[in-house]
Amino acid sequence: MLAAARKELLLDRLRRDGRIIAKEIAAELGLSEDSIRRDLRELDAAGLAVRVYGGALPASPAVADYAARTAVSPDSKRRVAAAAVALIQPGATVILDGGTTTLAMVDALPRTLPCTVITHSPTIAASLLEHTAEVLLIGGRLFKHSAVACGAAAVEAASRISADLFFLGVTGVHPDAGLTTGDSDEAAMKRALAARAAETLVLASEEKIGTASRYTVLGLDEVAGVLTDAPEDDPTIRALAAGGIRVLPA
Repeated sequence: MLAAARKELLLDRLRRDGRIIAKEIAAELGLSEDSIRRDLRELDAAGLAVRVYGGALPASPAVADYAARTAVSPDSKRRVAAAAVALIQPGATVILDGGTTTLAMVDALPRTLPCTVITHSPTIAASLLEHTAEVLLIGGRLFKHSAVACGAAAVEAASRISADLFFLGVTGVHPDAGLTTGDSDEAAMKRALAARAAETLVLASEEKIGTASRYTVLGLDEVAGVLTDAPEDDPTIRALAAGGIRVLPA
């Protein structure tokens, strides 16, 4: 089998099964594990898969730059955002992560809702200028890919806040890999924010379900639930429910 055909088969298996085990597929195809691992390395380098121990997982499309992500699954993000906003009680203090789904939350947030919003995203903060909500902006090194503050100064500032809810944005939600994103500093900042909230809820539009990125943010058992509009019969949603993970339909 030619390399191009092997890679297409591997991608088909990733879409179908949600993961590849190199040893198993090598035996099935009558090839060496080295050949499969080489193919997986090349798919990883092309951004089409994420290599993990023993195989690979589907790569998230949500690691594109900020401008490109605004055009990815906009209707799904609006549905998830509306469901998230419905959970914000008057007088609550919430942390909004950066990203296009939390930006959709600002669009859905009633302008006169009395609440406090803490964010490390200058884009989110600026979008709240016409709202009644009190806005606290965490500063630090600007990570331009996601338009958020990260780094030691931002983590230090986060350690001095507290909130009722943290709405967490990730690039991948996978039963095995957990909650992931594409940058290690951004992952650390998300963990710091999650540690300051009574509950963390994951915003998971359809393109993130069943995919993974390079860096782990949190395990699925470390959050209060996953807000998503993915169908109940989606393999990932079934796996999350079977594992006792709370899935909140959007």
